[in-house]
Amino acid sequence: MKIAAIEAIPYSIPYTHPLRFASGEVTHANNVVIKVTTQDGVVGVAEAPPRPYTYGETQASIVAVVRDLFAPAIVGTTLLQREQAQQAMARTIGNPTAKAAIDMAMWDALGRTLGQSVSSLLGGFTDRMRVSHMLGFESPERMVAEAERMKDTYGISTFKVKVGRRPVDLDVAVCRALRTHFGDTIELYIDGNRGWTAAESAQALTAMADLGLTLAEELNPADDVLGRRWLVERTPMPFVADESVPTPADITREILAGSATAVSIKTARTGFTTSHRILGLVEGLGIDVVMGNQIDGQIGTNATVTFGAAFERTSRRAGELSNFLDISDDLLTEPLRITNGELIVREGPGVGVDLDDDKLAHYRIDV
Repeated sequence: MKIAAIEAIPYSIPYTHPLRFASGEVTHANNVVIKVTTQDGVVGVAEAPPRPYTYGETQASIVAVVRDLFAPAIVGTTLLQREQAQQAMARTIGNPTAKAAIDMAMWDALGRTLGQSVSSLLGGFTDRMRVSHMLGFESPERMVAEAERMKDTYGISTFKVKVGRRPVDLDVAVCRALRTHFGDTIELYIDGNRGWTAAESAQALTAMADLGLTLAEELNPADDVLGRRWLVERTPMPFVADESVPTPADITREILAGSATAVSIKTARTGFTTSHRILGLVEGLGIDVVMGNQIDGQIGTNATVTFGAAFERTSRRAGELSNFLDISDDLLTEPLRITNGELIVREGPGVGVDLDDDKLAHYRIDV
């Protein structure tokens, strides 16, 4: 089970339409495929989605750090020496998605070597998760139309609405239009991507008090320390920390400071190993959790459901598992399918998906 090689392959696939939100805009899936190959010829695969406006990573930086720092430090260790790999990567500051993808590719290769599902190795609680769909900045009419399409076509009934525009009335109108159109047949929650101030957030929550929102995520920046704490004290639903908590230490700080009351776990950011540690911390603190989306492709989405379905606590809520539907193509031999509002964990060893080498060759951008 010794690791013989680690590769980082950048690719680009256009979205059918841009996803816009307070901290950026995505028009292409400009991600990086990570391959971990053992001396026995087993290949584990994962995906690193760079988010320069959130974590400072780019495709080029991910490829460089994997090639120049992480691969030389990890090649020669075994798939079971995950702690050594974690320690080797921890010597380099930042680079969360590069680190996470290597970790998940190692888990995939381990599962394939053992002939076992990674989801089962992690915990094996269930074989599926309910799906939540993210709605980006658009007019109320367009947002309602997209939600209706997702509900009618895929059975999705949970929606995360991207907010954080100014004036706040723009986003209040969207949320009200969704609730008016669908009534109580859908679950709604919001994500501000740090776009509002604490005062603007409080204004918006007051205006939407009758809409039955179930979560509020990162409405204002975490470095607005007093404003964030003031806002969380007045928020009548769980306040989810996301990009403000990339590490377990950050989670501890935010929760104990009263700056959040729930956490988004993203396997694209913390892999399987650190996500498992975060889950234990979440359970110890007694806070709510949601499986988030890093605007992942199908490889990353499959990783999210692999982890989320493995544990009771992470499978309680709908996971953010559908935004790959807006990508014009994919890299898998058998694409993911959402039916009846659920995504099922793939059967088979590892994470249960295989790359289409022809598609990867077509979309890769380093050759």
